[in-house]
Amino acid sequence: MTILDEIAQYAAYRIIVDKRTFTLEDLKTQCKEIVAAEDAEGPLYRFGQALKKPGLSIISEVKKASPSKGIISEDFPYMDIAGDYEKAGTDCISCLTEPRWFMGSDDIFTAIRAYVKVPMIRKDFVIDEYQIYQAKTMGADAVLLICALLDTETIRSFIAICDELHMDALVETHDAAEIESAVNAGARIIGVNNRNLKDFSVDFENAKQLRSLIPESAVYVAESGVKGPEDVEMLKAIGADAVLVGEALMRADDKKALIAAFKGLPYTPEAASGSARGSAAGRAAGNQAGPAAGTTASTSEGTTGAAAAAKAAGFFSRLFGR
Repeated sequence: MTILDEIAQYAAYRIIVDKRTFTLEDLKTQCKEIVAAEDAEGPLYRFGQALKKPGLSIISEVKKASPSKGIISEDFPYMDIAGDYEKAGTDCISCLTEPRWFMGSDDIFTAIRAYVKVPMIRKDFVIDEYQIYQAKTMGADAVLLICALLDTETIRSFIAICDELHMDALVETHDAAEIESAVNAGARIIGVNNRNLKDFSVDFENAKQLRSLIPESAVYVAESGVKGPEDVEMLKAIGADAVLVGEALMRADDKKALIAAFKGLPYTPEAASGSARGSAAGRAAGNQAGPAAGTTASTSEGTTGAAAAAKAAGFFSRLFGR
């Protein structure tokens, strides 16, 4: 079994394990109550609305590790990281919940969700509607749908579920065929991964060419490869509405300064270091929760999901370049 098969199997296995604790019907019942409250109070579709604001929007990512880079943040004070993102004016936060290769967890997501007010996307590998309802109960404003994992009809059905739940879907693509699938599925937020799939180099020229295939009515999110403000300016010039930045921010010594630079704003540490939401003790307690907290599947070996593995093999080879 290849590592790609193992990753895909594990994603399917996690769902099986989670369903032993909360059935799909349990989640649907919870979601119905949440949606009813939102109908009365609002606001709805916060993630998409944040990306539609004038100017280039920034989605700042929280992740401890990746398959290609290994451990990115040894200490990983994720509460502080998310707080810095918010104080710097990020438009949205992306949080990995995959436990084995990205060392994320549902508990990390929910802890950050309780700490910040900006819209959040749960970044995981959605292959089952269960994960969308699960994300809603966790407080997610959006989920990631990956064309390399899902066919057009499945994406369309998952977007419909998101609509019922007042959530947005960021539909990730890599090439013209996948953009066509996303558009045909009715995607309103389309992400393009800027990685060259042969050598994993970053090719913003590819992003420029693919931009013409995305309807003007859709939000265009550029993903992967952003290292500095010059990359952001380049992507803005080719028509990106938003950029998703992960590793560069996670490795930055001053995350607030880098976000300010991305936005073309002046930055003063004194202004950005205003009172943090919540106490330092509360942040420390959250930061110590650990990536595997509340994720029962994080130490188990999966033996199911071979079909998902076969379908996902192409995607995970791309994932290694992320």
